[in-house]
Amino acid sequence: MDPIDLRSDTVTKPTPEMREAMAEAEVGDDVYGEDPTVNRLQELAAEITGKEAALFVASGTMGNLTSVLAHCERGDEVIVGDRSHTFLYEAGGSYVLGGLHSRQLPNQADGSIALEDIRAAIRPDDAHFPTSRLICLENTHNRCGGAFQSIEYTTQVANLARERGLKVHLDGARLFNAAAAVGSPASALAAPVDSLTFCLSKGLCAPVGSLVCGSRELIRRVHRIRKMVGGGMRQAGVLAAAGIVALEKMTLRLREDHRRARRLAGSLRGNPRLSLASEDPPTNMVYARLADGVPQSAPEVAAQLKSLGVLVGVVGDREFRLVTHYWIDDAAVATVEAAFDEALG
Repeated sequence: MDPIDLRSDTVTKPTPEMREAMAEAEVGDDVYGEDPTVNRLQELAAEITGKEAALFVASGTMGNLTSVLAHCERGDEVIVGDRSHTFLYEAGGSYVLGGLHSRQLPNQADGSIALEDIRAAIRPDDAHFPTSRLICLENTHNRCGGAFQSIEYTTQVANLARERGLKVHLDGARLFNAAAAVGSPASALAAPVDSLTFCLSKGLCAPVGSLVCGSRELIRRVHRIRKMVGGGMRQAGVLAAAGIVALEKMTLRLREDHRRARRLAGSLRGNPRLSLASEDPPTNMVYARLADGVPQSAPEVAAQLKSLGVLVGVVGDREFRLVTHYWIDDAAVATVEAAFDEALG
């Protein structure tokens, strides 16, 4: 029997409907702009996010990198959160490939960056300083417990950026989880920003890919940079077909994942050997920490859970991340609850 895999929502596999769509996809050469399925996916992504255009890229990291490079020139400064994915987990690409300087500001517990911190970080026009060019936000915020950013907050950051001549890029890898939590369409969360990415291959179950969305001029620049970093794909409609199903079907069911995360948190909250970062998870992530008196480490407990058929993410010596997704049903949640009880004695 397959293990119950809560390490991430990136472990999701294509649904039967996606596999059928992939098998039947009409394809062409996307480098020439001739793959009709890719073109349809890009048009759908632009429509859903309320932007002029969109571009299919291989990954969220590629989407963020190409977006940042499209906004900035070498030597510019990018304002990011110190717990953001673009800063922590994208191999320093904007520095290595773009010659960009990052200004890391503390993320608040809810994943936001305080407006006063952003305002203070924007450089004056002085030859001694790099030019402040771009602010990067994240929604939902992975390392802040899956917290979502409100439309009001994103609008405030965007207004500040425009007052000071900066642009705003949104790492919206889990944008549709944020939209489900806020109760607004994705386009409302995307409206204030100049560019955004979202992933198809996390909770939306598609096997590969992300979309970059923005103005036609920005996407033209992103397209050129995608080619530069080796991201041109040929008959990519086979992949894009799954992405279309993801946008049309999978975005509508994410509240189920959020509900199961809350149920899981409620059960783990009753275990005296664990403490939770949030007793009411905002989206589909549960962060749990071993209590001070527990002698095992998180890797040791994770190994015990694995022997019981449950896989969890280890994000520290005493901390776990558990992520609900399409392939985690109510029965799986009950099994996870029992496995933690057994592993922790």
